[in-house]
Amino acid sequence: MTTSGIYESLITEILQVRLEQIKSEFYIERQPLDANEAALYISRFLGVVLKGALDSLPNSDDRIARQIELSNALIRWLSDYLRNAELSENIIESQGQILTALFTTTNPVAADLKAHVAKITPLTGLAQSELFTGSNVSLSLESELKREILSCDEICWLVSFIKWTGIRIFAEELNEFTRSGRKLRVITTSYMGATDQSAVDFLAALPNTEIKLSYNTTQERLHAKAYIFLRNTGYDTGYIGSSNISRSALTNGLEWNLKVTTQEIPNIINKFKSTFETYWASPEFENYREGDEVSHERLKKSLKLARGGDRNDEDTIFFDIEPHIHQKEILERLTIEREVNNRWRNLVVAATGTGKTIISAFDFRRFFIKNPHAKFLFVAHREEILKQARQAFRGVLRKSSFGELWVGSSEPEHYN
Repeated sequence: MTTSGIYESLITEILQVRLEQIKSEFYIERQPLDANEAALYISRFLGVVLKGALDSLPNSDDRIARQIELSNALIRWLSDYLRNAELSENIIESQGQILTALFTTTNPVAADLKAHVAKITPLTGLAQSELFTGSNVSLSLESELKREILSCDEICWLVSFIKWTGIRIFAEELNEFTRSGRKLRVITTSYMGATDQSAVDFLAALPNTEIKLSYNTTQERLHAKAYIFLRNTGYDTGYIGSSNISRSALTNGLEWNLKVTTQEIPNIINKFKSTFETYWASPEFENYREGDEVSHERLKKSLKLARGGDRNDEDTIFFDIEPHIHQKEILERLTIEREVNNRWRNLVVAATGTGKTIISAFDFRRFFIKNPHAKFLFVAHREEILKQARQAFRGVLRKSSFGELWVGSSEPEHYN
């Protein structure tokens, strides 16, 4: 080991000898095992060692039997060493089988239980993590989520917006899930006006379903996209990534979503659960119920306002607004590139929620002051983003007539 860098490696006796040999040439930093974390580090290390030992057994007709024999020998030794008879309850059955389903035959959930299990079991399983990149061959996020819905006992979804095109994909599965008495909880927002009210109304009409909405689209922006499927068997699964509930995000979009499992990464699932419950209890997220005219009208108005479609030009209200510190730094770097380095083709890359639209509005305002006849083009892939961006530019420029839409049936008159 002579590669410089940072590590998080349990020191073995061989590694200790090697570190002693090179200590005159390298800075070596160590820290003692913490009592609360020792079991985690050591078990993780032993897992790698044991897997290597099992893989090292030669290929033969009895290889699985020998792997089970070795594993059982270790379990028996641990039971004897610790004088803990309960450990021997983990002895692996000699035939090497995996339990994949358990359903009562008294009032069964389906006439053909074998076919039912095949229909609802996720193709990626319940124990191993998986990455969906939008290009998985013969494995789509859409079809896998359908199986997750049908096979779990409770669903918790946390998404920044919900489109009807996305909900329609799961309409049949969600109907079957909720009408069987199982519970669905959804947290979403009216941010950017991207949510479809018809999608929220559909969910609210489902039995055993609760929905909470955030209408605060200016301060606390929820950008999370996460789906968790809880099972009474303890085999919980979660999907965390970039896909909101829309058809493109769930089907052919180049979205990245990581599937995690309780069996492999329990700490991530546990953090998801606790964070979801924190949001659920927060007054920031308000109940949205079927037939509640107050919440229905509030969402309707909030979506219109966020889309920029609820104001006429003469009704535009201006506020004093200044860029944040990180936005000022970007604007200063743009100025240096243009005025000092004479570079006029520049690209700003920033994370979601950091205010790229506002940055562009302030940048254009500086240019517009010196060039009042300048033309400007803002390109986006959604109409609601264009409308929201236009409101931002009007506010920064303090010009209520700024910006013509060129989308759908709208076409500019002046092309300025």
